[in-house]
Amino acid sequence: MHNKLCFLFTLLFLYTSVLKAQVQVSKEPRHKKVLENKYIRLLDVWMQPGDTSLFHIHSTPSVFLIFTNTTIIAQVKGAEWEKGQNKAGYSWYRSFVHDTLIHRVGNIDTVPFHVTDVELLSAYQPNRKQKALPFPLLYENEKVFAYQLTDSSFKDYLISKRGPMIAEVVTGEIRVLNETNNRSTSINAGKYLYIEPGRTFYLRAAGSEKVLLVLFEIK
Repeated sequence: MHNKLCFLFTLLFLYTSVLKAQVQVSKEPRHKKVLENKYIRLLDVWMQPGDTSLFHIHSTPSVFLIFTNTTIIAQVKGAEWEKGQNKAGYSWYRSFVHDTLIHRVGNIDTVPFHVTDVELLSAYQPNRKQKALPFPLLYENEKVFAYQLTDSSFKDYLISKRGPMIAEVVTGEIRVLNETNNRSTSINAGKYLYIEPGRTFYLRAAGSEKVLLVLFEIK
């Protein structure tokens, strides 16, 4: 009986340890929550060379954007480590609805690894058929438009009465000019700006460095 109790307590301890070892991505220490509202949760991830994240769970539809050219390794729970090369400016969407992901990531490069994970919490106008803005379209799905803009893409196009957006600058600098109050906000490489729905504004390239901007618009 004593041996059976010890075995049960050992199983309970191991199960508790496994639960503690894997957390929701928003609770993983390297995934810093910098913004959360009705529509999005923005997680900013910086990993120094030699660092490895905890096992964490992705279960919310998300868009990702890579800011650095970094060699990493990733391990899906229960599988082997896999090596990958990340490229600055690469972005993708994954729903995680029927394919919840539990994994961890390590930086095996000599430079920091920077990526953002924008969890899509709620739609803006799901029943409205909205056309894409006249910018180069990276991808589109039922949740979001993802645009990729370079210096030649801006052309002073007035953006008005659109859904919530997140502007993320990979290289260069941009200015967001608010048409209502004539104020502007600058965003440098590696930074981002949340733009509330319904705003009227322009996007403009600034500075001398070539611009690469990814603009996410929530549908």
